[in-house]
Amino acid sequence: MAKHEHVRVAVIGSGFGGIGAAVRLRREGITDFVVLERADSVGGAWRDNSYPGCACDVPSHLYSFSFAPNPDWPRTFSGQRHIRAYLEHVTDTFGIRPHLRLNHEMLKARWDAEALRWEIETSGGTFSAEVLVSAAGPLSDPKIPDIPGLADFPGKVFHSARWDHDYDLRGKRVAMVGTGASAIQIVPEIQREVGRLTLFQRTPPWVMPRMDRAISGVERRLHRALPVTATLRRGVLWGIRELQVGAFTKHPGELGLVERLAKANIARSIKDPELRARLTPSYRIGCKRILLSNTYYPALAQPNVDVVASGLREVRGSTVVAADGTETEVDAIVFGTGFHVTDIPIAERVVGAEGHTLAESWKDGVQVLRGATAGGFPNLMMIIGPNTGLGNSSMILMIESQLNYMADYLRQLDVLGGRAALAVRPSAVNAWNRKVQSRMERTVWKAGGCDSWYLDANGRNTTLWPGTTAEFRRETRRVDLSEYEVIRAPRTAPAPRRTAEKKEAAQ
Repeated sequence: MAKHEHVRVAVIGSGFGGIGAAVRLRREGITDFVVLERADSVGGAWRDNSYPGCACDVPSHLYSFSFAPNPDWPRTFSGQRHIRAYLEHVTDTFGIRPHLRLNHEMLKARWDAEALRWEIETSGGTFSAEVLVSAAGPLSDPKIPDIPGLADFPGKVFHSARWDHDYDLRGKRVAMVGTGASAIQIVPEIQREVGRLTLFQRTPPWVMPRMDRAISGVERRLHRALPVTATLRRGVLWGIRELQVGAFTKHPGELGLVERLAKANIARSIKDPELRARLTPSYRIGCKRILLSNTYYPALAQPNVDVVASGLREVRGSTVVAADGTETEVDAIVFGTGFHVTDIPIAERVVGAEGHTLAESWKDGVQVLRGATAGGFPNLMMIIGPNTGLGNSSMILMIESQLNYMADYLRQLDVLGGRAALAVRPSAVNAWNRKVQSRMERTVWKAGGCDSWYLDANGRNTTLWPGTTAEFRRETRRVDLSEYEVIRAPRTAPAPRRTAEKKEAAQ
């Protein structure tokens, strides 16, 4: 019989959001919690994405926790291996290992209105928790488009986030589908070894030079000896990006100079005017995420690369057919087609107070309060929730702000005393989302003339935050109880089941 464990807090996911939540819980003096992770190790997106060339497009000293600075980043923009190692280091440093429940995929979480707790079914056992923190993240589940004939393709097929390292690409004819952040890192790496590479591009991205370099030993020694220097470095990186926010959120016309620089970047590497035209976007820079690479355009100019300015329409045996009718024989298809962001699969597994799933409650559009709480789902917190994404800075800044909100949420429950829960008022959710969507209208993401993964099926941007990270931190510093209804457990509610596992988690 599977073991049952009752805890105060259950955290789903062990990427930056989940590990950050675990550390914050311990720093708040809360040790009665578990981190439910479906894989066999921590790391989240930085564990799952191990494709060739995988790296971060945010500077290392900004893409790390403020409470866990790393003086030994090897490069200004670190690669997947070092970022994953950093998360493992944080897990060990802050004593998170005893709280981890690896190979525990969350299958269903259901709110028990009588007991005021979440009943959680996982692949490794059952749990109950007073508070459920979803840190699964929007980049967790790869999205492969429904392409007619794909199931009958005789060659190899995989997504960039599920890279098959056992498959040898050398000499193969490879189709790369998509031109997002992953694709522009993969293309230069595999171009050198494949026989022929065909890139299927629905929309070209804007690509700027990547100002990457090795961080010298002198710099690292300085950061170790004088941690304030690393803090100053982080502060400068943060400040520069805060100053850029206005151009994205209020005055997209100011991005014209950046666009001219991006066009010059194309011209430097692409001499063929026809290819240059195919690679030049027709929308305002910033409407989609600006990508960084010094090797993408040079790779596309190589003789063994074809750029098809069209999406993949169908597969006929070994032949892939583009929407413009272009046919190409390939041995392998690699999808760099992103993730389920606006339709996160975990929403299908969380059942709220009214018996509806989170996905059902969002059928007319995703709506939450301050990126954290959803109407009808008491004591459910989200880390990296809707409208917390960024177009130009580090998500770690947003995560830490949401951890502040989570910590105060738990403090408020303590102050209330007894067995209580907080249910966000629909009026508060609606007011917050009206404000966010109103501000979104003049951003480059809405007015820039592109169709991006930031937008849901209704054309609403439920992904990004239309302001500075400092503003978001102010908005999430404290829980405003007027935005919530306090729910008390009925006197007849059963007491939580306590087991030996709870004692282990607290040690």
